[in-house]
Amino acid sequence: MYKDNIDPDLFWEDDGIAYVATSGINLQTVDLTTGNFSASRSLWNGSTGIYLEGPHIYKKDGYYYLLTAEGGSGVNHAVTMARSREIYGPYEGYSGNPVLTNAKTTEYFQNVGHADLFKDANGNWWTSALAWRSGPQALVYPMGRETVLSPVTWNEGEWPVFSPVRGVYSGWSTPLSEDDISDGTSIYSPDIIDFEPGSNIPEHFGYWRWPVSESYVVSPPDHPNMLQLNPSSFSISAGAKNITLGYLAPNLNLSLIMRRQTDTLFQYNVDVSFRPELDGEEAGVTLYLNQVQNMALGIVMLPMSNTTNSTASTLAPYLRFIVSGLGGLETNIPPPLVTPVPASWLADPVRLYIRAENETYYTFSAASSSKPYETIYMGTAPATIVSGGTGDFTGSLVGAYATSNGGNGTTPAYISRWRYRGIAQRVV
Repeated sequence: MYKDNIDPDLFWEDDGIAYVATSGINLQTVDLTTGNFSASRSLWNGSTGIYLEGPHIYKKDGYYYLLTAEGGSGVNHAVTMARSREIYGPYEGYSGNPVLTNAKTTEYFQNVGHADLFKDANGNWWTSALAWRSGPQALVYPMGRETVLSPVTWNEGEWPVFSPVRGVYSGWSTPLSEDDISDGTSIYSPDIIDFEPGSNIPEHFGYWRWPVSESYVVSPPDHPNMLQLNPSSFSISAGAKNITLGYLAPNLNLSLIMRRQTDTLFQYNVDVSFRPELDGEEAGVTLYLNQVQNMALGIVMLPMSNTTNSTASTLAPYLRFIVSGLGGLETNIPPPLVTPVPASWLADPVRLYIRAENETYYTFSAASSSKPYETIYMGTAPATIVSGGTGDFTGSLVGAYATSNGGNGTTPAYISRWRYRGIAQRVV
């Protein structure tokens, strides 16, 4: 396969020969025993010739149907089709192209493309595609590219007819499958996670790069019903002031565990039991798109050098809100905010909150878990921080972290009462 081709898709012919279609739109055979590829042949130049990607081939009613993405992954994204009687062509483009797009419309769902076609168990056709919830301005879409479904009518010998992607529509009846192999949790359900003894980390939780398993301990004997986070050396806020330093994160371990933001409006909160001892030790919560586009509220051990009658060697726990936005398009990045953890809070876990107040901004706050009405508001950050920039393909996550910020600290943090609750979902 040509090294610069992307979006490989396999197609098996009736005689068992395997083909690989790639961006461009190119096709070649592959020997599944040796892994050898044949020479690549171009199939079609598309309807516009702009960013031909994501090809799929379907054999139906004596035709080879070719489905492609065109226009690039942005507001001009579209789905187009062509067909041929022979797999290598010539392919005839559909006169009704694009078969699916929201380009040049005022629809809330934009960037519709990279589609596929499939039949359900009842024989009904569907398309799956990618889309932003951004409107045509394409400035605020913190959930990134999401997978959307839309019904398709595909009569014999004809071109398929795609229903447009909308937030609300009617489709084919889809009975629930009885073959459920999940652990019972769902990315689209509220999180009420208490890390009971003997339980596992939920399947819909994720990490930044491959996790170090020893960094995450569910319900250790001395802290039942908690998740122990052993700190990483690298800081998730390293890119707040230095974008180059932030980009080191893919090569370094982060003690960071998250779940996706799946609602326009939501509230996420956890209780953090943390007794830092050394300068720079930190644990907290984050809204995270990538290492240079994120927001964090942490409990961090810092010098009391700015307080009366103190020296730089005197340390105390502080609440710190910090935004990393150098990888994004937003230029108005909120400054860091630091305030001491109240002395009356130190005996109990501290409850940290992230809340999407509307679709354009998030608020961060903290409270004593024993007196949750004693809330300290820590800051606000715009959703544009985690929209586009270096992370416009993926969506934001919320979760908890622990770090020594490059120091020698090894104090673990203990996370309990993990809660995520969707409040509202914008669909139009």
